[in-house]
Amino acid sequence: MDSATIERGIAGLEESCARGHDATGLFGEMSDRLQRLVPFDGALWFATDPATVLATAPARIENVEDGHCETYWEREFRVEDALLFRDLARTDTGVGTLYDVTGGNPGRSARHREFGAPQGYGDEMRAALRVGTSTWGVLSLMRERGRAPFGARDVELVRAIAPVLGDALRMLAVRTAAAVPADLGPGTALYGPDGVLLSLDEPAERLFQELGGPGWLPRTLPMTPVSAVLAQALAVEQGRERGPASARVRAATGRWLSLHASCLRGVDGQPGPVALTIEPAKSAQLAPIIVEAYRLTVREQEITRAVARGLSNPEIAAQLFLSPHTVRDHLKAVFAKVGVASRGELVATLFADHYAPALHAPGVAVEHVHRG
Repeated sequence: MDSATIERGIAGLEESCARGHDATGLFGEMSDRLQRLVPFDGALWFATDPATVLATAPARIENVEDGHCETYWEREFRVEDALLFRDLARTDTGVGTLYDVTGGNPGRSARHREFGAPQGYGDEMRAALRVGTSTWGVLSLMRERGRAPFGARDVELVRAIAPVLGDALRMLAVRTAAAVPADLGPGTALYGPDGVLLSLDEPAERLFQELGGPGWLPRTLPMTPVSAVLAQALAVEQGRERGPASARVRAATGRWLSLHASCLRGVDGQPGPVALTIEPAKSAQLAPIIVEAYRLTVREQEITRAVARGLSNPEIAAQLFLSPHTVRDHLKAVFAKVGVASRGELVATLFADHYAPALHAPGVAVEHVHRG
């Protein structure tokens, strides 16, 4: 493939990502265009919570056999392995291949032995879809055994387009959420250490239905965020990870939900079930993800929060020890990044359109695809 073809392919992918697809369409078009640049036989796409790199929605699974998805995220936390997403997100490149990190012997990877090889796959390339230091999605591409492994040029191509894909997921996170009644939750569910659902209350069942659809089941793909949080909680309890075991996930309705899991103990000190709470995300939980999605600086975030509380420019200047002129300059920069022209529009776009009530305190879709 010559350089001109590659440049056209990357430009086409950038144009596609800028069109504002819905959750399902976004990954679908990403995959189709990436397939032309870096051929692959199977793939897993996940949006992630940038604070935790845990799977949220949307997600897209290509050419993965039934029965292999259920423990995918559990394996990420329970098994020390090569190219774990959380490790990859902290590397300089954000991209790596299984053949490279195992010295051409992918059998050294438990994920390959238990997930890839049984389905006939050989090499795997993984990427963190980052914007700056924030990971808005992760990607796994797989090639069938017998095909050439991913090469250096493939890695460079994915590395070049990863910020484009990450930025598209970032913007998906800030689109206006659908209006959903706010009278649900919190809900509570109990799980065994094997991830099997033991019991739940009515609010949890209703919110699981909102997250996973009318036919939700505990270990189906739409419930991947729940599996990821449960796996993290168990890893924290066993000392392999540090907390918190929580995530913010956008349901198919457009509403953001908050998940948190912790391992319980009996009065005798013996391990008990894992408790998971699910509820509509509160403004304080959503503020970081929404504000970060617009790439505001720390100072711009401080000023935006002050605007949301109704402070005037002189009041903001006094509180932050700035001049009113500096506050105005920061506010103009915020307006430009968010695409608004007034303080009212800013508050509506950053806050009212994404969650209610506004911040007063001081200071999404899954798709399975089988390619022929």
